[in-house]
Amino acid sequence: MTDTAPDSGPPTAEQSTKSAPAVTAGSADVAPYDALLLVSFGGPEAAEDVLPFLENVTRGRGVPSARLTEVAGHYLAFGGVSPINAQTRALVAAVREDLGARGIDLPVYLGNRNWTPYLTDTVRRMADDGVRRAAVFVTSPYASYSGCRQYRENLADALEPLGERAPRLDKLRHYFNCAGFVEPMVRTTLAARARLPEASRVGAHLVFVTHSLPTAQAATSGPAGDAYVAQHLDSATQVVAGVAAATGSPAAGWRLAYSSRSGPPTQPWLEPDVNDALRELAAAGVPGVVLVPIGFVSDHMEVVYDLDTEALRLADRLGLPAARAATVGVDPAFVGLVCELLLERAAAERGDCPPRPAGGALGPSWDACPPGCCPNPRGPRPAACAAAGGTTTAHPGRPTCSAAAARPAHAGRPTDSAAAARPAPQATARRGS
Repeated sequence: MTDTAPDSGPPTAEQSTKSAPAVTAGSADVAPYDALLLVSFGGPEAAEDVLPFLENVTRGRGVPSARLTEVAGHYLAFGGVSPINAQTRALVAAVREDLGARGIDLPVYLGNRNWTPYLTDTVRRMADDGVRRAAVFVTSPYASYSGCRQYRENLADALEPLGERAPRLDKLRHYFNCAGFVEPMVRTTLAARARLPEASRVGAHLVFVTHSLPTAQAATSGPAGDAYVAQHLDSATQVVAGVAAATGSPAAGWRLAYSSRSGPPTQPWLEPDVNDALRELAAAGVPGVVLVPIGFVSDHMEVVYDLDTEALRLADRLGLPAARAATVGVDPAFVGLVCELLLERAAAERGDCPPRPAGGALGPSWDACPPGCCPNPRGPRPAACAAAGGTTTAHPGRPTCSAAAARPAHAGRPTDSAAAARPAPQATARRGS
């Protein structure tokens, strides 16, 4: 799909999971929450971690050992260390600092899906610390099975053995179109554009890159379907506008492309692949390209291998000047966004009607996922943080402030009343980070 428009060392793992004692309210601004849980994908931290990590990622999916060995080679080329862990720990530290600067005394926990500290261990420790209700921030801005519902299933798995001790968990809303995410991406895009040769900048195209998905899975993303692509396009449109405003001229062109396809050749996945997009742009005589990793908040292996290694090397062979924009990482605006979403949801849960800022055409996302949203491709499983009335929630969210807090679809899009019965897409493997 092509869319053209005007356009300090990180703390240790032990430090990152050690929190202050839980509080009953922490601050009036964050009541009813007594903790914040930051959830990420996780990644290996040594060569010997790589295969066990990949086995965690692909467990139950029938991925051939040859494929695991191939992907393991990507990690081993970097010493077996994924940059995602250090960057996530740095984000946790920055969020703690920002909360403190706002006068909010709230413990912040870190839990991963696929590597230490595992969500199960972190949530158990939260219960041991006396946490009764926590807000959850997931380092995935978009709606999809792997980017949202699977994390909710992981949370349900972590809560189940705790019984009555299990804290209530409320997942904060998707933030793909929030200024705290979009504005840092505008800045990193401008910085990458400035690294191009001067003659290449004015006519340079922007290629926004995210993780590919099977088309069937993308079609069932969000309450009414097709949210994954729509949300990326909405975010990219805002970045394009921001770059145009900063440079005084529209981008020569832009498109959304994908990386990390890993399914069988016969299975349709979202296209174009970023490398195919680069070949097409080079053949068209485009003077330069900025790769914008719009689908990621930190440097996953999909960024440092698929973009920095494969895509930039291809661009060099094609004679196409190219630069890769940084991810948002610990940009102060993004760190502040975490705290702002926490305060927004806390106010809504207290019965207030806080502003819900969002840019673009889609408006603010829903707080609690409705039944059938982003279905599991392997069949139904319990998932935490669902909307009230859902059949797959451990702790139902409370709709507040008219219908805004629990709105099941983006503004202007109808709710799919058949979402819960929507057929699950075919199971596939997905590369780790």
